Amino acid sequence: MEIEEKNEHFQLEKMELGPFGTNTYILTCSKTLESVVVDAPGEASKILARLKKTNPKYILITHNHMDHTGALSELKAALKVPVAAHEADAGTLPAPTDILLKEGDIVSFGKIRLNVLHTPGHTPGSLSFFTDNYLISGDTIFPGGPGKTGSPADFKKIIESITNKIFNLPDNTQVYPGHGGSTILRKEKQAFEEFSSKPHDRDKLGCCRAG
Repeated sequence: MEIEEKNEHFQLEKMELGPFGTNTYILTCSKTLESVVVDAPGEASKILARLKKTNPKYILITHNHMDHTGALSELKAALKVPVAAHEADAGTLPAPTDILLKEGDIVSFGKIRLNVLHTPGHTPGSLSFFTDNYLISGDTIFPGGPGKTGSPADFKKIIESITNKIFNLPDNTQVYPGHGGSTILRKEKQAFEEFSSKPHDRDKLGCCRAG
């Protein structure tokens, strides 16, 4: 477990879990100790242990790939809180979706308000969550470029998600992806210019090989 950010408003923790070392994030309101979990890759017991001193309110899913949802059923059964995902990814999740999220929605817990961004491309229902210059981006953007896509059409979608939505956020936004370490949006805008100028394998589009 790593505490990525701690201030008077909230605490952001990251854990790398499951066979692919996928990131799960726990955001906790500093005032009320209400919390949310973003993604459930595996090892539910470790997530539950970190939540013991908080009051969990939601499990948020960035996208429906097994390396992000392996512990979802166990986690929901233990916490008995709503699972929230985008409609386009909700149908085949390993646990029922209680809340369908869409672009512009707000997820509130304690004094914290998470803005929901629909950022398709990696999957049709990929979501990112933004608050107070912090973005949890799932597998949409990583240090160095976009996440993996399976077709030229999906690659076009993920580029549109990044350029039209994520790049509209403040330059000093800290980006927390679904795998690996964090980055600063200002740096990724520069990296994106370099990425866009290079040829890419049309069968393996994107910089992340994770699912």
